[in-house]
Amino acid sequence: MTRDGLSLVFAALADPTRREILSQLSGTPSTVGEVAQRFEISAPAISQHLKTMRALEEP
Repeated sequence: MTRDGLSLVFAALADPTRREILSQLSGTPSTVGEVAQRFEISAPAISQHLKTMRALEEP
């Protein structure tokens, strides 16, 4: 991963909601709906957070 890529990862993980989602998903796989139930934000908002994190995956 390039330095620029590493900066993107840190920027994405700077969001506390994304860190909590990542923590939850590291234990067991969950659907977007299951993850959204744990937060006071909508399922589409959770989907957007997941989309941001997925964009960081290496091909």
